[in-house]
Amino acid sequence: MDVRSSETCPVYAGQRMHGCSPGNGGKISKKSRSRKGKRGRRRKSRKSRSNKSPPPYLPPEAEEGNIEYKLKLVSPTPQRFEHLATQLKWRLQEGGGEAVYQIGVEDNGVLVGLSQEDMKASLHTLQRMAEKVGADITVLREREVEYNSDRKSRKITEVLVRKVPDDQQFLDLRVAVLGNVDSGKSTLLGVLTQGELDNGRGRARLNLFRHLHEIQTGRTSSISFEILGFNSKGEVVNYSDSRTAEEICESSSKMITFMDLAGHHKYLKTTIFGLLSYGPDFAMLVVSANTGIAGTTREHLGLALALKVPIFLVLSKVDLCSRATVERTLRQLERVLKQPGCNKVPFLVSGPHDAVTAAQQFTQSTSITPILLVSSVGGEGLQLLQEFLNILPPLSSSQEQEELMEQPTEFQVDEIYSVPDVGTVVGGTLYRSVGVCREGERLLVGPTDAGGFLRLRVGSIQRNRSGCRLLRAGQAATLALGNFDRSLLRKGMVMVSPRMNPTICCQFEASIVLLFHAKTFRQGSQVTVHVGNVRQTATVLCMQGKEALRTGERAVVRFRFMKHAEYLRLGAKLLFREGVAKGIGHVTRLLPASNNQDQNQRPHRHDAEGEGYLNTEVTRKPRPHPSSPLQ
Repeated sequence: MDVRSSETCPVYAGQRMHGCSPGNGGKISKKSRSRKGKRGRRRKSRKSRSNKSPPPYLPPEAEEGNIEYKLKLVSPTPQRFEHLATQLKWRLQEGGGEAVYQIGVEDNGVLVGLSQEDMKASLHTLQRMAEKVGADITVLREREVEYNSDRKSRKITEVLVRKVPDDQQFLDLRVAVLGNVDSGKSTLLGVLTQGELDNGRGRARLNLFRHLHEIQTGRTSSISFEILGFNSKGEVVNYSDSRTAEEICESSSKMITFMDLAGHHKYLKTTIFGLLSYGPDFAMLVVSANTGIAGTTREHLGLALALKVPIFLVLSKVDLCSRATVERTLRQLERVLKQPGCNKVPFLVSGPHDAVTAAQQFTQSTSITPILLVSSVGGEGLQLLQEFLNILPPLSSSQEQEELMEQPTEFQVDEIYSVPDVGTVVGGTLYRSVGVCREGERLLVGPTDAGGFLRLRVGSIQRNRSGCRLLRAGQAATLALGNFDRSLLRKGMVMVSPRMNPTICCQFEASIVLLFHAKTFRQGSQVTVHVGNVRQTATVLCMQGKEALRTGERAVVRFRFMKHAEYLRLGAKLLFREGVAKGIGHVTRLLPASNNQDQNQRPHRHDAEGEGYLNTEVTRKPRPHPSSPLQ
């Protein structure tokens, strides 16, 4: 059992004592003393009434989820112990292998607390329960409370229970790393994953670079993946303890997969591809303390907010700045986060207690934005960042995962390799909204340039450079395809189950909002469209009821791909750009290739959120582009 922090957090703060400065040479009259005595008695009566206020509490315990309240676990009977172990197993299943126990709290959330002897006995019982189900416990924090008029010391303990998953099915979270160029993203990831501090000249980031020009310039231009593990006791597992990624996976109960994205504006399309294609659970925006918000920082923040990816901030290079400079950068970040476009509540993490609170509230409330201060050279704040990542819970429940397993396979192709003695290998992600992929499964891959799908068989699967037999929804992996011809594959393809009967489209409709445009966005415009792993130039054929769009306006727009048909999904997030102009939306209607020749079809009008059809006719006929089939 590992005790991380033990902090005293009294529930009732003491009243501040106010003094008086007697006048008239220090003499106080009898009348003034009696007046002050009356005031004191009134103040005392008000204080006594305030002491009768209800005790502090937490939200009532939810029947679903991985959080359990227990008043005490002292000497349970054998039947009671079996029931408690079964309950713990269910909570672990709800949390994907993690559960949080609040000891000393009633089911309605009232903080009662326990004496030192009862708390010690309760933790011993919880340790026995964890051993029975194959898990370990870690004390996250302890708090002292006062309940009613009892002035004895009572404690509440928050405990993390983590199970070691079987068959390498560890809890996996993906974190996209964003930030301006030279903000220290790659260096920070190198320190976290290698376990060694940087020398101040970028030594820690060398292992993350994939190309020679990245090493020479020190700037990331591609997407690289790095892993950081935590074992069942919450201890860090990285390359300082393990030689290979396979050893890290075998020793870890929870895995954080970092996606190091490019910070330079020249590689913005790569950053957008990483955010849309790999579907990260969270985004970590790295801001340099000495430069503040500069370059692409605002743009990356806007992309994460537009794609609704939960984001937390890391202020790096605090060792290079004075305290005044760090505080000025923090005020700058707070102003940006509180703007109407963000509407975020900054949460500065300054201690272990704050790290636990921030990690729990971060996933419960979309408005909370934790901010952590770190130094990759001096090591300040790295332990708080690791503690935050260790406690960060998953976004999906076990029930959702079980429902996804029943759906057919849909794997998107992001990378293509040729490996000696293995053959063709593809890398990508299994869509979050679909089921599982198994070794030996027969799939269809496409669409080809001719608009068809080809049959293939999955030979073997690898995750984090270690073999596995089953790939679940939302997980990234590489699939070996044997002697399949690599020239028939391209980025943007999908591998689907034959029972899906996949269809492709050259035209589609989307409900969009124009984020920024210097002039107007009108039909005939050519933009680069990003939908998942699809990236292709498309032409705007027509808009519903409008001739042109300005910044902030919404419309239902029909697009047509310029090169070849693509496989899209209804409801998929869409981002398009034209120079500095950008817009975002989601796919609302697909027009299969057989229906693209219909000259009379008009785009359906949607509501503000793009849900449901209104089927209203257009009063003004939009002017078609010369290349549009609507002409």
